[in-house]
Amino acid sequence: MPDPVRRAAVRAVLIMSLTIIQAMVAFLCTLTGSWLAFPMVLSSVGSTVAATWSVLDVWVTRQVWNQRNGVVSAPSSSARQLRRERRRARRAARTAQRDDARIRRRDAGNLSRA
Repeated sequence: MPDPVRRAAVRAVLIMSLTIIQAMVAFLCTLTGSWLAFPMVLSSVGSTVAATWSVLDVWVTRQVWNQRNGVVSAPSSSARQLRRERRRARRAARTAQRDDARIRRRDAGNLSRA
């Protein structure tokens, strides 16, 4: 994972963790009937919006990085198979060229003796 995307992901995880903790505190304050329940519920709603925004930030950062730097991908098995086939074809072509060169050298030597 590229550094900007990793930074955004870490930020999102921290914000989501704090939001979950805050929501839990708001819930417990509501159960106990504390005066802090209403402000905590309001701040939990705001934190939920911020957490959603941070997750979208990870997605947007990833898309921007892919557009600017290209997609870093590992070759699939089909790509390996294609490379293997091309390598075999090149090897066969080189072998055929060497064999042709040997035959020409032999023929050239025989013609000069005649």
